[in-house]
Amino acid sequence: MRLILGSASPRRRDLLAQIGVAPDDVRPADIDETPEKGELPRPYCARMAVEKARAVRAAPDELVLCADTTVALGRRILGKPADAGEAAQFLLALSGRRHRVITAVALRLGAQLWERDVVTTVQFKRLSDEELNAYLASGDWQGKAGGYGIQGMAGAFVPWINGSFSAVVGLPLAETAALLAGAGYPLWKERA
Repeated sequence: MRLILGSASPRRRDLLAQIGVAPDDVRPADIDETPEKGELPRPYCARMAVEKARAVRAAPDELVLCADTTVALGRRILGKPADAGEAAQFLLALSGRRHRVITAVALRLGAQLWERDVVTTVQFKRLSDEELNAYLASGDWQGKAGGYGIQGMAGAFVPWINGSFSAVVGLPLAETAALLAGAGYPLWKERA
């Protein structure tokens, strides 16, 4: 059984490697990630993961793994910032507050589809101007939901989380491993 990772994220590849999984191929899904009017963060995130899994071209015997990570501040979805100004807006909104990070995982084999989502609560410290400006200058906010990556410099902004650290990075490992095993992927068997 071949595993196809439907994501260009190096973080997701690294996380899979932590559990001994190396995808046979990487085929990033190309979909419109615009939230629908009034769409709430958790259903949005689940829809994105499923749409990505369906969009990846694969043979009937290829297992497609896709995920989506969304930062939610209340009912508001904080996507990937378009520029440093939007990243600053996101980070200032998160400063000193708790927010939720939702990561949905979708696995497809032919017409069969499995999906799980994980919600983690993240507490941000109150950011000083110096911290904010240094983080924005680092460029580490680029391409990251909510404008930050907990595995990088922004880890210094997070004194507390309740949930899955790997889900905040981009792939909940326990849930992903369970989905893979449930779909028949030889997760715990030696591979040549």
